[in-house]
Parts: sequence; structure tokens; C-alpha cells
Amino acid sequence: MAKVGAQRAAVLTGKSKSTIQRAMNSGKLSYSLDQNDRRVIDVSELERVFGIRPESLQADAPAKASSDTQLDIDKERLTLEVKLLELRLENAQEQIEDLKGQRDKWENQASQVLLTTQHTHQQLEDLRTDLREMEEKISSRRSASAAGTDKGAQKPVKKLSAENQNSSAGEEAGSRFFFWKKAKRA
Repeated sequence: MAKVGAQRAAVLTGKSKSTIQRAMNSGKLSYSLDQNDRRVIDVSELERVFGIRPESLQADAPAKASSDTQLDIDKERLTLEVKLLELRLENAQEQIEDLKGQRDKWENQASQVLLTTQHTHQQLEDLRTDLREMEEKISSRRSASAAGTDKGAQKPVKKLSAENQNSSAGEEAGSRFFFWKKAKRA
């Protein structure tokens, strides 16, 4: 028959591992050593001393329990994965909405800049037109005044000389007593 370790023997008999080890130490349960110097017990010896539980012999029972546990673990993992994907989807939708909002703001700003540019361009054209009209008026007045046909043209003004009534030619003007000399003559 097959040989098992103390832990597996405890599972087969329904006893604790320490009970199995105590029986081996007291000699009540015989054992042998394997190639790694571990104590192993023959299954027939376990049946002779303690008896074997029938449910422990069923290979399907532990497999079914571990299978159910594995299914529960897989189910929990998949549930968490679904939640994670839902969060990612929600985050992506929020980013899309944010980007749409930014796009709308940029479109509004671009249209405002376009309107401002068009308005400024129109003002520039108006100023150029006004400037041309003023230049034409100025050039027509200049040509009219040169020809003397302008009604608003004035006669040339006599230039003022640097001399005034108190100044006279000669050295007397520089004299300090000039005032008294002039006063005596009068």
C-alpha cells in the first residue's frame, strides 16, 4: 500500500498531527524512513491502529472543496476587474466631456478673435480712407493757394525786423547815457 506523512495520516484518520507523532514515538504506530529521512506511515498500519474515515478516502471531496474555493476566488477577481473597468470607463467619459468643453471654449475664443480682427480691419480701412480724403483736401488747397484762386488765401505778411522804436543805428544805442541825451533833445 501507499505510504504517507504525519500530516496526511492525520487527515485520513481524523486525528491531530501531534496524536499521530505521539503514537509513532511510543511505538504504537510503526513507520519507516524515506530517502529524505522523513518518517512515513503505511496506510494499512493507520487502518490497523486508528481506522480510516471513509470521507477522507474520497478523492473528490477535497477536489470539490478546492474547486468551489477556486470558483469563488475567480468570481471575486472578475467582479473586481469589472469594477475597475467601469471606473476606467467613467474616467474616460469624464475626460471626453472635459475635452469637449475645452474645445467649445477654444471655438468661442477663436470666433471672438476673428470678429475682433474683422472689426479692427474695418477700422483700419476707414482710417486709410479718411487719410486719403484729408491728403486730397490738403493737396487741392496747396495747389489753389499756389495759383491764388483760393478765397481763403491771405496776403503775404510783412516780415518783422529785429529793430524796434528804441533802437537806432550807431554807437549811441550802446551808450548808457543815450536815454538822457534823447530826453534833452525833446
